[in-house]
Amino acid sequence: MDLKEKLISSFWAFENHQDDDAYLHKIRTEAIKSFEDKGFPTKKEEAWKYTSLNSILKNDYSVFPKLENTIEYNDVKKYFIHDIDTYKIVFIDGKYSSHLSQTTHEGMDICLMSSALSKPKYRILIENYFNTIAKNDSLTSLNTAFSSEGAYIHIPKNKMVAKPIQIIHFSTGNESAIMLQPRNLIVVDENSHVQIIERHQSLTDNAVLTNSVTEVFINKRAIVDYYKVQNDSLNASLIDNSYINQKQESICSVHTFSFGGKLTRNNLNFFQHGERINSTLKGVTIIGDKQHVDHNTLVHHKEPNCESHQDYKGVFGENSTGVFNGKIIVDKEAQKTNAFQSNKNILISDKATINTKPQLEIFADDVKCSHGCTIGQLDESALFYLRSRGIPEKEAKALLMYAFSNNVLNSVRIPEIKHRINKIIANKLGVNLGFDL
Repeated sequence: MDLKEKLISSFWAFENHQDDDAYLHKIRTEAIKSFEDKGFPTKKEEAWKYTSLNSILKNDYSVFPKLENTIEYNDVKKYFIHDIDTYKIVFIDGKYSSHLSQTTHEGMDICLMSSALSKPKYRILIENYFNTIAKNDSLTSLNTAFSSEGAYIHIPKNKMVAKPIQIIHFSTGNESAIMLQPRNLIVVDENSHVQIIERHQSLTDNAVLTNSVTEVFINKRAIVDYYKVQNDSLNASLIDNSYINQKQESICSVHTFSFGGKLTRNNLNFFQHGERINSTLKGVTIIGDKQHVDHNTLVHHKEPNCESHQDYKGVFGENSTGVFNGKIIVDKEAQKTNAFQSNKNILISDKATINTKPQLEIFADDVKCSHGCTIGQLDESALFYLRSRGIPEKEAKALLMYAFSNNVLNSVRIPEIKHRINKIIANKLGVNLGFDL
């Protein structure tokens, strides 16, 4: 039995244990039928032309993990941004960990998807938001079919959340291979502001496949800062599907830092519904070995006087491969749009590969839009300049690569996140750049 067949047969056992009403049963049933029709994406599909899932689909994944395993905070402290006080929502092998989590009832809901999906008091929000912007592609549909646990966050009107919220998914490795499908729903009401940090982390070298879906709804004049830290083990693979719906005068920025994992695919989709919206998508990728990172972005401008900014930097060594497939769509009604997209890459190995495909689809005539990509090696003249001043070659190369990605870090609004990413970059480059490691 291959993985697709195993998942389809497992769905009915899963669904029979869910105490949900006909509304959710219909959504899940339609989703599993969609996955059954489409199956896992292949390289025959344009959006997956440069990314093959074959190597990670061969494992015999456990679909229903065993009961929660206890993990002590000191064992995983290093994976938290512990320099600052935060709210924490922690999952272990897909199950909520109450002793590692720290939530709040200070005028907002930070709880579990399982509670939101099952309790009547959340029904209106679930019907208005759940699965309303997620695409009907095969992997999102698969997640929808099995959706039961993840983070549910509702920030009411006029609320500035005092502390960042960390969402962390740990896999213990107690099984030889495990598949996790977390589902997050985040709703930020008018004039509110929240910062969110998300991480998926394996604690052993056993195989892990995570198929995550996050829906974010940002209402009028709300502000959301979202940070994704991807620095997992070499046997962990992540497919991260994020869908973001913005309303009038809202601001959203998503920073994605991809350093670890066997295969990482980031599907990041922005939909602008209203005027004077600002969307920012930035990322830094530094990988080696046989790692693969694929950034697939979409920004859909539907109304006038809005902006979007995309800036992705990649450094690829050894036998690693990278993909950037970015699309900007500007509808006919979206006049006065400013949309910018940039993807710059450095190959530090003759065997490393990057495939980049920036795209513009513009149907309005009064816009400022640009896109561009570069692929090259380190600047030899700059390298010579540094070496002529006594800096060893390894450190000189590291300084150039750090400078290359630094402008993405400049837009990070949480200093502790910036410091953590600096430390990871220094470790990835194998040098001490003056940070306390």
